Amino acid sequence: MTPAIVVLVTVGSEQEAETIATTLLEERLAACVNVTSPVRSLYRWEGRIADDREWQLVIKTQARLFEALAARVRTLHSYDLPEIIALPVLAGTTDYVDWIQNETESER
Repeated sequence: MTPAIVVLVTVGSEQEAETIATTLLEERLAACVNVTSPVRSLYRWEGRIADDREWQLVIKTQARLFEALAARVRTLHSYDLPEIIALPVLAGTTDYVDWIQNETESER
């Protein structure tokens, strides 16, 4: 397993996706953020089935930064309960994993 993770976050608008992505990159909490076109999300919420259009962020970072990244996403996110899910990167090319680490090395 590598020290890299992929974090999934969904948001309600393209502007919110851009704001969160840019902030995470500027603060070196992420090396890369992909923003997908609107996706259709069906989920259970408050006793009913919701059907919404959302934008998904696919965030590449280091596992050791997850808590700081999640805290920052929560401050920027409009949802009461945002999706913030981390998936381990089991394998990756050494150059790419090193790049993630180098781009998230903080001067904070």
